[in-house]
Amino acid sequence: MSAGLRLDHLRIARGGAVLVALDLHVAPGEVVTIMGPSGSGKSTLLAAVLGHLAPGFRMEGRVWLDGRDITALPVRARRVGILFQDDILFPHLSVGGNLAFALPARVHDRQARIATALEAAGLGGFEGRDPATLSGGQRTRVALMRTLLAEPQALLLDEPFSRLDAAMRAQMRSFMLTRAAEAGVPVLMVTHDVEDARAAGGRVLDPLGTPLRV
Repeated sequence: MSAGLRLDHLRIARGGAVLVALDLHVAPGEVVTIMGPSGSGKSTLLAAVLGHLAPGFRMEGRVWLDGRDITALPVRARRVGILFQDDILFPHLSVGGNLAFALPARVHDRQARIATALEAAGLGGFEGRDPATLSGGQRTRVALMRTLLAEPQALLLDEPFSRLDAAMRAQMRSFMLTRAAEAGVPVLMVTHDVEDARAAGGRVLDPLGTPLRV
């Protein structure tokens, strides 16, 4: 199997309805966007890739990541990162503490890694800040850097820009997609927003694998 994220004849159904039917390879650094209305299966797809598909859904096919079959692995063993609509920062930890939480145990230069990540996010010196004092855009950047510091081999985006205003949305979208490309991770983004799909610049499909024009 090649590097990147491979959905090998992935099919997810609930009852008699097929929600997801994808045979898809997302290369390192590539962004593939899945678009569709609420309830169409977008978040169900991400749950399946992440490894916590809810009871009641039936899945067929395999999920491969950098040549590993991760279909049956637990969430923590998959090395898949995800960003949601809400940033979900830990309120009892500082900004630096939030980032430290994501670092693999083998990393020794932890403070240097955190400082470098914050500088890259335009948040140099924010290590001691309380997340509650940050703006929405700042929180989104911290959440992204936390996810990337965990060194995921794939990144899932579950409409992470939807709670931002138009100007901040465009800024954060550009920041996030640039950082993901620099990290060389395959990205699977779900959205209902045409501008998100256009900004990503890659293939756009619905959950049943039909190519969409945006």
